[in-house]
Amino acid sequence: MSTYRIAAPGRGRTNLGRLRSLARGRGLLIAASAVVAVAVLAALFAPLLAPYDPDAVDVTAVSQPGSAAHWLGTDDAGRDILSRLMYGARPSLFAPAVVTLTAGTVGTALAVSAAWIGGWYDRLVSAALDVVFGFPGLVLAVVAAAVFGAGLTVAVVTLSLAYLPYVARVVRSAAQRERRLPYISALRTLGMSGPRICLRHLLPNLLPLVLVQVVTSFGYTLLDIAAFSFIGLGAQPPTAEWGLMVANGSSGILAGSAEQSLYAGLVIVVFVIACNLLGSGVSRRLLGEPR
Repeated sequence: MSTYRIAAPGRGRTNLGRLRSLARGRGLLIAASAVVAVAVLAALFAPLLAPYDPDAVDVTAVSQPGSAAHWLGTDDAGRDILSRLMYGARPSLFAPAVVTLTAGTVGTALAVSAAWIGGWYDRLVSAALDVVFGFPGLVLAVVAAAVFGAGLTVAVVTLSLAYLPYVARVVRSAAQRERRLPYISALRTLGMSGPRICLRHLLPNLLPLVLVQVVTSFGYTLLDIAAFSFIGLGAQPPTAEWGLMVANGSSGILAGSAEQSLYAGLVIVVFVIACNLLGSGVSRRLLGEPR
């Protein structure tokens, strides 16, 4: 005699909803990855892809709207906006990459060593991180610019210092939990030295968390770099950089030539959103966080 199963009410709809949610999550992750890939490729191959020299001034084509000759128009100096966006991707992406890699590397080293050594060294590192965490990055940038002068290098160094606590505090907590696990005690019982345990076992288990922190911080770092350039503390004219392009084009908004600020600002917003989505996807896959 055949038997039939009667599905619970709403169960089919629940499963269908999960599939749709999963599909949307994967679609957003693919879209975010595509945006980041396009920006990286534009930065790497700007000399081949850009139709004009980013610094070429054409006084006969000042503040023109998009056309066949200049797809996104020109700025107040007659420079091609599309070319400057492509070349601007280089400092706009390179500077945040240096900041996140520096903060991730140094912050992880401090966090792991503090969690392993403990005692006065752990308290000293924690106090130093709390002091740095108490100063906003913008305040540090203003002080550094007043002492060393404005520039992208000063902004990168300042932000690297400002982002250290964000990485180190999270990794330190995870390292302390990892250090109390039984396998660490077993390795010490076998006579393995502390540095060897940290490098060969503790640190590899923390790398997924570090990667998530770096990817998630990248978009915020790019936004901070752009903000520093906007207020004159980052990249300096005539450098093609997204934040500086927003600042340079702001004067033309009232005159009806908002193309430079509009396109540069749109690129920043889209890229930051893509980085956040990519960071969430990496976090779900590596750390198993809920969707």
